[in-house]
Amino acid sequence: MRISERGYGEEGRERLTLVPENVDDLWHLAHVLEPGDRVEADTTRRIQRDDDRMRDTGGQREHIFVTLEVDDVEFARFANRLRVSGVIVACSREDQLNAHHTVNVEEHDEITIEKHFKPDQTERLEEATEAAENPDVAIATVEEGAAYVHTVQQYGTEEYASFTKPTGKGEYSRPREELFADLGEALSHLDADAVILAGPGFTKQDARDYIAEEYRDLDDRISTVDTSAAGDRGVHEVLKRGAVDEVQKETRIAKEANLIDELTENIAQGAKATYGPEDVAEAAEFGAVETLLVVDDRLRTERQGDGDWEIDVNEVIESVERQGGDVVVFSADFAPGEQLSNLGGIAAILRYRLQ
Repeated sequence: MRISERGYGEEGRERLTLVPENVDDLWHLAHVLEPGDRVEADTTRRIQRDDDRMRDTGGQREHIFVTLEVDDVEFARFANRLRVSGVIVACSREDQLNAHHTVNVEEHDEITIEKHFKPDQTERLEEATEAAENPDVAIATVEEGAAYVHTVQQYGTEEYASFTKPTGKGEYSRPREELFADLGEALSHLDADAVILAGPGFTKQDARDYIAEEYRDLDDRISTVDTSAAGDRGVHEVLKRGAVDEVQKETRIAKEANLIDELTENIAQGAKATYGPEDVAEAAEFGAVETLLVVDDRLRTERQGDGDWEIDVNEVIESVERQGGDVVVFSADFAPGEQLSNLGGIAAILRYRLQ
């Protein structure tokens, strides 16, 4: 994320002109923008003239500059765009005022946001700005007969490729080099800045040696990590052990994986943890919250007034921060966020037990 200009607009709202530089930045913006915010952007709109109406042509698409009062935001993950919808409150064409419009924000599109930013939203944008310097990371996990490649994004991990080739003895077994070649080819095509190669036993080291010999341009980008399995389980172990942190200066995914493990361990031991909106709000009221954990999509729903929590989540967040606690907003698209959602979407690691 690149922030090119800061200022203030009407009613003390902060104005930020920024450029999302990758799909991660679009994902961050999806969790910052809320109904009632103002968004300014260049866009195109199909505009009907009088002669178009007579001929029922549907009008011609023209470039215009609009300010929307936001009513809906959608992160179209697979289209790599952010859809911001709302009513046009200012426009380079006055005849389009008060019409409903959707701005499609893509990578490298400049937009201006005017809103009252909440502390966690400001922190999210700051993290996105700092993350622009982080290298792209791929996690390759390999075991006998199977290999997987995952990319690490700020919104989670995604499987990029998987290969299965029976190795060892038997009629249908294939040489291990074929599996390693498929893995090396995928990593070469992905061209990540750094690769973490993980898995059980000696297979990963054999794969490492093969790739170093056959794909020499990848050699200095690869580091190895021991895990008990390949695939999704192996990826989780890599994140939990902080291997990604050694490559990226900061990754929210690794932090979330460690926090959810600490939370679930404390819950299992009946120790310093609580979950669910009412219990967390009570813990915050007593000043017992050390780290507040909340899922981003649930936080957004509650802030929009569409949720069913009987607490004011903004008051809980402000209370925790006033008393020196940390607030971590989890991605719903990654496994720790899914685990937190199953616990009600909000939980807390406590300074001391309440009961």
